[in-house]
Amino acid sequence: MLNKGIPLSVSLNLTLLRENFKINHKNYKMRILKLSIYAVIIAVLISIIAKFLVNLINLITNISFYGIISIEHTNPTNEVFGLFIILVPAIGGAIVGLMALYGSKAIRGHGIPEAMEQILTNQSKIKPSITFLKPISAAISIGTGGPFGAEGPIIATGGAMGSTLGQILQITPNERKILLASGATAGMAAIFNSPVAGILLAIELLLFEFSPRSFVPVALACITGAAGHHFLFGHDVVFPIEKILDVPSNNALFFYSIMGIAIGLMSIFTTKIVYWIEDMFEKSPMHWATWPAIGGIVVGIIGYFDPKTLGVGYNNITDILSGNMAINVIVSLCILKFISWAIALGSGTSGGTLAPLLTIGGAIGIILGNFGISMFPDIGISLQMSALVGMSALFAGASRAFLTSIVFALETTGQINAFLPLLATCTTSYFVSYFLMDNTIMTEKIARRGIETPNSYEPDILAKTKVNQIAKTNDLTISYNMTVGEVRSWFEQETDLKNNYFVIANTEGEYVGLISSTSLFSAHQDTDKEIGELVKRKNLSISPDDTLKSAAELMAKENVDILPIINDNKIIGVLSYLDIMSVYKNGIDEDEISETHISLNRRTMKILVRGQKLISFMKQKL
Repeated sequence: MLNKGIPLSVSLNLTLLRENFKINHKNYKMRILKLSIYAVIIAVLISIIAKFLVNLINLITNISFYGIISIEHTNPTNEVFGLFIILVPAIGGAIVGLMALYGSKAIRGHGIPEAMEQILTNQSKIKPSITFLKPISAAISIGTGGPFGAEGPIIATGGAMGSTLGQILQITPNERKILLASGATAGMAAIFNSPVAGILLAIELLLFEFSPRSFVPVALACITGAAGHHFLFGHDVVFPIEKILDVPSNNALFFYSIMGIAIGLMSIFTTKIVYWIEDMFEKSPMHWATWPAIGGIVVGIIGYFDPKTLGVGYNNITDILSGNMAINVIVSLCILKFISWAIALGSGTSGGTLAPLLTIGGAIGIILGNFGISMFPDIGISLQMSALVGMSALFAGASRAFLTSIVFALETTGQINAFLPLLATCTTSYFVSYFLMDNTIMTEKIARRGIETPNSYEPDILAKTKVNQIAKTNDLTISYNMTVGEVRSWFEQETDLKNNYFVIANTEGEYVGLISSTSLFSAHQDTDKEIGELVKRKNLSISPDDTLKSAAELMAKENVDILPIINDNKIIGVLSYLDIMSVYKNGIDEDEISETHISLNRRTMKILVRGQKLISFMKQKL
């Protein structure tokens, strides 16, 4: 027997070379290229669907509230039908309930949590029917007065389209996830002309990774979606502010930071109320398909008294950002929009969360800005800036899509001078939300189903650790010319050996192959047979320069728990799964075990003692 080897990580390069197999180093990049082409195609289609959805919402709005057939943009009003508008959202809710009952229950909700669930639990497989059921149901819900934005449905639709194409093509589940995210975020870019925010949304809420394989297709899809917005909707920013906002003073910046704390608390309240209402519907004896109609009645009643709460309401966001709305109108819109939206969303109808959160957050920002101006009139607080940071901070706190919230506000308003206030307010809002709320408005629903959502994106410790970093030279290998009986006899004395596989080498230390403990100790095995005759797994090995991630992947693929480490065809060690686990443990220890490497206590105490003596001496002299 030869003496021992090392634990390390795996690459298939040596194996493939031994088999005279040419490694295609371009394959990975070619797959990225193909994914990128698919992503662009999806983005083109979803841009067209986005335009169709907006026109369909406008058509249903005009029919429902004005009795005319037109796709011109109008806002819901009670001027034509009076009290009848109370029934309009209820009728829309009833239709959505029937579509969910007889079509697909997946059309309920605001889109992103459902997409996250499919990514995390179902290999990114979404029913193809969602591609047309979601936009139609959302258009009916919003067009009949539902207090939602078009972004949630179009994100869900884009995700469904990407997933459907991914199920048709012969691709991996991870690649299907990328197409799902590409379609979803391209839809957001097509609606809001916000490609960078779309990319960040994919990273923060959908992909759970950051790599060229995922980043490049999603970026191209978002660029294509933004180009679709320019072509189909125009080049202007979605929420224009008439003047360029001034760079705030440090005092004003501090006030916006404090605003973020208050808005962070509001984001927690908002999330809790929405899901409390959903719980109340769950406890209702009524069938779930009737809930959207019940929620629609409440929406209609509120809409009768304040029509501004009905429909998409993007104009409300623009009006709030203008800073010219009366404070009593702002307060009324904030409260009533929140109640209407929370009940409608909790009822399980089809709609989005972003536009309502922007409206409510902007209104809260105006209210807090007015308070700040009355208390500190000279520090330069701007109502328009307060509205902008308020709408972004509420979304940041409620969704914890931190970077998305900041960049979205910049892209949709074009106000680059708002960057620092946005960063300050969103940071404090996120901070409060993170420490006081376990889940977000996006993850609470799936968390209740036992699905854990990743909340950090750290480098894989195995991917950044090479075999030679943990290599040892004390692992067991067996000479190929020993007999089965000799090896068994030796093992009877070594009771601590737990390997399921053993590495076989020749007398020069060159690698021969692997044998399993099952084969070695099989009752029918001839004890006089040489070990070399049992070798069947000849091509499994790693090199010192391979990563532990490669090793773990090879172990899992080949169902072995050890791998020989080969250098110039010589065995220099053996890597076991226990070695890999020890690296994980060390990584955990780095996060959890606190220790001091440089102690200041002793030196500090000496300095203090000397200082005291010096002071005492000087006092005596004086």
